[in-house]
Amino acid sequence: MSSDWSPAKYLQFGDHRTRPAIDLLGAVPNEDVEFVTDIGCGPGNSTELLLARYPKARVAGIDSSPSMIDAARARLPKVEFEVQAIEDWRLEEPQDVIFANAVLQWLPGHRALLPRLVNLLKSGGTLAIQMPDNLDEPTHRGMREVARDPRWAGRLAEADAERTSIESPQNYYGMLRPFCRRVEVWRTIYHHPLKGLDGIIDWFSSTGLRPYLSRLDASEKKAYLAAYRETLARHYPVLEDGTTLLPFPRLFIVATRL
Repeated sequence: MSSDWSPAKYLQFGDHRTRPAIDLLGAVPNEDVEFVTDIGCGPGNSTELLLARYPKARVAGIDSSPSMIDAARARLPKVEFEVQAIEDWRLEEPQDVIFANAVLQWLPGHRALLPRLVNLLKSGGTLAIQMPDNLDEPTHRGMREVARDPRWAGRLAEADAERTSIESPQNYYGMLRPFCRRVEVWRTIYHHPLKGLDGIIDWFSSTGLRPYLSRLDASEKKAYLAAYRETLARHYPVLEDGTTLLPFPRLFIVATRL
């Protein structure tokens, strides 16, 4: 199990990370709402969008990371935030909107989980999901390649399993359509300008690299990242101004309950 999340590291790229949440919220059709929950709310950057969209609603946020919840409470002191695992989440009031931005890729069992989340909605309520769809990108293939190094392969064998392989758009449509009057699924590739290869490493050090780095000591982390940087250099050119564009595919789902 990887260590707790770092809000400061995550928000190092806050503008880039918030843009998909803006795009996801823009596709949510609900306007007159009472109850909205941001599941996997992180440091509250996505919750802040919900609060602006629905100023009269009861907006809440949950996250399994105590550090993220502390950061969210500092950011939005009037919002109800709770340390809570999504898979154990129960409600007193059905929701108008459940917002899941860049979180469900960390949870297994989507065929059971997603219908359960839909059942926490009111009739006409919307489940809005965005998940990184990048496990087959060179960034993540490189993580797995370096993890097979004999120096640490035994300890990193379970790191891959912390991230769920998401299913196809057709499968998500099929698992949600029996419960929903409307299901939209689309994929977008963002191209984030970062500061060279080190920018890519900094980006993923707070997300995709965590399961690997958390299992290594300081000297091993340095060696792992040096080897990882070499894999990145084969796929991501550094432009004349020092910028590297990081292609980042994301899957979006907006499902409105019957």
